[in-house]
Amino acid sequence: MHDIEPYYRWRDDYVAAEDERSPFYQTEYSEFEFDKQVYNYYIHPQWDYFGSQTLYIKILFVDYDRSYAIIEFIGEWNDTIYNDIMMLKREILELMMHEGINKFILIGENVLNFHSSDDSYYEEWFQDVEEGWIAGVNFREHVIEEFKRSNIDYYINFGGQLDEMIWRNLKPVQFFKKVEEQLIKRLY
Repeated sequence: MHDIEPYYRWRDDYVAAEDERSPFYQTEYSEFEFDKQVYNYYIHPQWDYFGSQTLYIKILFVDYDRSYAIIEFIGEWNDTIYNDIMMLKREILELMMHEGINKFILIGENVLNFHSSDDSYYEEWFQDVEEGWIAGVNFREHVIEEFKRSNIDYYINFGGQLDEMIWRNLKPVQFFKKVEEQLIKRLY
């Protein structure tokens, strides 16, 4: 797992550590010291810690004019033991929503498992985005099934083209528009 880097090709367009409005503003990263772990496995030092013991993120892009953020995840999403959604919502998402972000694209290719608790923080997040939305892109099938069993798919959009989206060859705004197009078909 230590060689799985957060997606880096948009760094010319956006770097969370350089964004004064980002929760990770002025974060410094080591290129050589592996200081983060998911269980007994070290992960690449470019991933960001937000309070979870098993889940890390990278804010890949934020567009304040269009009110969206693209966030990549790695690890195990564990609400049962660590209440990851509470930490994510309180430490990251609420700060971003305070800055006007109400559309969230969550990239879940590297989320290995999901363990649910209750859905109250998901419901709260869903209500907080009001005119926006939350989309889960490229989560693994068994992880999506866990979200569905817990009825969290009511709050986070999964399925269809969102589950197999090719996005790495796109610029951030192209990726956003592709996701938004899928959601508009569902919501309207």
